[in-house]
Amino acid sequence: MLKVACIGAGYFSQFHFDAWRRIDGAQIVGLTNRDRPKAEATGLPVYDDLAQMLGQAKPDILDIITPPETHAEAITQALQHDLKAIICQKPFCTSLAEAEEISQKAQAAGIPLIIHENFRFQPWYRVIRDRIAAGDIGRPLQARFHLRPGDGQGARAYLDRQPYFQQMPRFLIHETGVHWIDTFRFLFGDPVAVYADLRRVNDAIAGEDAGFFTLDHPDGMRCLFDGNRCLDHAATNTRRTMGEGVFEGTEGTLNLWGDGSVTLRAFGTTDSTELLPSDTHDTFGGDCTYALCAHVAQALQDGSAFENLAQDYLNVLRVEAAIYRSAERGAKLTLT
Repeated sequence: MLKVACIGAGYFSQFHFDAWRRIDGAQIVGLTNRDRPKAEATGLPVYDDLAQMLGQAKPDILDIITPPETHAEAITQALQHDLKAIICQKPFCTSLAEAEEISQKAQAAGIPLIIHENFRFQPWYRVIRDRIAAGDIGRPLQARFHLRPGDGQGARAYLDRQPYFQQMPRFLIHETGVHWIDTFRFLFGDPVAVYADLRRVNDAIAGEDAGFFTLDHPDGMRCLFDGNRCLDHAATNTRRTMGEGVFEGTEGTLNLWGDGSVTLRAFGTTDSTELLPSDTHDTFGGDCTYALCAHVAQALQDGSAFENLAQDYLNVLRVEAAIYRSAERGAKLTLT
């Protein structure tokens, strides 16, 4: 039995708790949160602070579900204990430099540090990757994703769910766009160049909430992220996929729709084949939180490789930093 301890009881923690409860061979043995009554409302064993929880519950896994400014201290403290793995929510740390330092500490301690970047675990991206690998669209040439969650309008934008969104000085890319930096890497490898144009639409928030970035990937592949949190798309739940995607190659096109379905149209035809039906999960993003947590549990149990280790995820943060530099300079940047 893998013993799991969690830190954080904010909005997104509900998906982590639900995931661990459903994973065979895992048990939540502790939770700590700065708002103790909120932690107690979960029905989980509650500890006063992280030190007490690590010392008394003696978990195998620490799952950090808190904002970036808490990550460095929590991970540094956790590395002093005999853990099998640490999972940390994204955005990871407050800066690339801090993330690099923490990643090095984890490597030195020999404790796997996995970043909870769960979009690559959404079922539609798994299917898209598999069908690209199978050659269904031939040579991939272009991909684009239109982010349209429709939750960013007005003075009360984000306040009911994740109010700290309003105060983030870097928002669209740092909080949301990183999902697609990692997803495009998952599908097409690390990019070699980037161009970005970012802006703020809603004056009630501090950071950018709309913009574009393009990524040049190896072998002539190009990806476009087109994001605007003030606009929506055709879906009964605009947060299911948060938009729509198109993945094009020399022999066909894959479409990701707002209901989570994926279709394939062969080059030169008008008919499409459904590869993945509409998503019916009542949790976030096609149950991707469960998929990531189950992946970590499975890797610990059978020794298979982890996805999203911090030292690899640093490439996402490097691309993110380059996107902001590109937007500031108004220039395309080559990545080294």
